[in-house]
Amino acid sequence: MRNGYLSQAAERRLMLFSGRGYPELAEKIADRLDIHLGEVELRQFANGEMYARYLESIRGSDVFIVQSLCDPVNQNLMELLIMIDAAKRASAANIVAVIPWYAYSRQDRKTKPREPITARLVANMIQTAGADRVMTMDLHVGQIEGFFNFPVDHLTAMHTFVDYYIDQGFKGAGDAVVVAPDTGEVKQAKLLADHLGLPWAILSKTRRGPGESEITHVIGEVEGRRAILIDDIIATGGTLCNAAERLIREGATEIYAAATHGEFSGSAYERLEESVIREIVVTDTLPLKADRPTSKIRTLTIAPILANTIRNVFLGESVSAVFMGENQLF
Repeated sequence: MRNGYLSQAAERRLMLFSGRGYPELAEKIADRLDIHLGEVELRQFANGEMYARYLESIRGSDVFIVQSLCDPVNQNLMELLIMIDAAKRASAANIVAVIPWYAYSRQDRKTKPREPITARLVANMIQTAGADRVMTMDLHVGQIEGFFNFPVDHLTAMHTFVDYYIDQGFKGAGDAVVVAPDTGEVKQAKLLADHLGLPWAILSKTRRGPGESEITHVIGEVEGRRAILIDDIIATGGTLCNAAERLIREGATEIYAAATHGEFSGSAYERLEESVIREIVVTDTLPLKADRPTSKIRTLTIAPILANTIRNVFLGESVSAVFMGENQLF
């Protein structure tokens, strides 16, 4: 229905709004739901303060706010919090923060004295602002779900990658292997390998600092094979490029890479463009920078996953059914 919202019953409405973090993704979700994005005024004052005001009544509605916490991260986070607060004060029945990319997810624990746990701080702020639920994609670690005291719909792009690599002819290929770039991605690599009917391997690495790592061991057979590196985030691209170079030295013939979140910070675009990696596949949880080289990067949309999950949450139906029960990778 193109009347601005889906109706489950006369007294309930689903209304979808977008922050300014990634409105193009919100538009794709709205198209999948066959609704219009709701109208909201978003402004930034000369001193940097943010302002939000809904331009239509949301009283008694189930409000879904789409905001990917992309660059500028802190501005988009603050805008999300203000939109949640505005929705709460406008008497929305339920407020769901749809956060495809959950920023600060890598600051999930203390590794040194006097460090913050910023992923928990962000969760606290979202709860305090007034959200009733969070929907997000492929968290860096599953424990972040436990930072919230309300439901978290933890979605995964795994089946999007499976479908893509099946279309590319990797299913059951005798000359291919799925590789985890570190031990943290073993479950993800094994799941992708199982779906594609491929063997899998692991790279063991040591981290010298943020964005700096060294591959120490390759566990598994990669010689003479096309390798698919699977990760959750590509930030500076350093780890991925190091992994690809090591695989080539170990005899791999071609290197492909896939990651849910293409953050591509710093000189990542240039580094990946010059690397031995043949193709990098990411989802559109984050926008690509239009003025940077992207000839090796292919983007797959996760709008259908988010739209189906939003619909099921609104209708009180199973979220796991969207993923055939495979949305828990941890």
